[in-house]
Amino acid sequence: MPSSSKSRAVVLLSGGMDSCVCAALAVRDYDAAALHISYGQRTEERERQSFLAICQRLKILDRLMIRNDALRAIGGSALTDKSIPVPDAENIGHDVPVTYVPFRNAHFLAAAVSWAEVLGAEKVYIGAVEPDSSGYPDCRPAYYQAFNEVIKAGTKDGKIHVVTPLIAMHKAEIVSLALN
Repeated sequence: MPSSSKSRAVVLLSGGMDSCVCAALAVRDYDAAALHISYGQRTEERERQSFLAICQRLKILDRLMIRNDALRAIGGSALTDKSIPVPDAENIGHDVPVTYVPFRNAHFLAAAVSWAEVLGAEKVYIGAVEPDSSGYPDCRPAYYQAFNEVIKAGTKDGKIHVVTPLIAMHKAEIVSLALN
């Protein structure tokens, strides 16, 4: 049951800056529930601690922490495979970088939409950012438009909508938004 008269939303909250700002936006307009997914990433423990601290600061009471071992088992990313070195920021080129976790956001969104359906939430917030995403294919507006079509076809009511309020922003704009 919602803790207020606001509609429900689920926010994917990694614990990083983008998801933190996204969570603050969700809390402003919705009775937000926060979902954190550990997937064997190198920064797993630090992200979990940040998730809990952000939830406390934003007074998000409904929290779900889950684990997806498939992404580490599949590998193919410097974030989940210790044999692949993480490049310095200046060494990331224009191709999809080795820090891309193959189709990660689909895994995250599937869990978030499932929980949103159980909670009766109408929105799923994700802090995806295209301009500074290093070319990750699952950080493009077209990806989220397509995913929303999947949700329409694959959920009971088809009314849950993924929102990406930061998708067109650069990091400096996100910081500015956070400070306002």
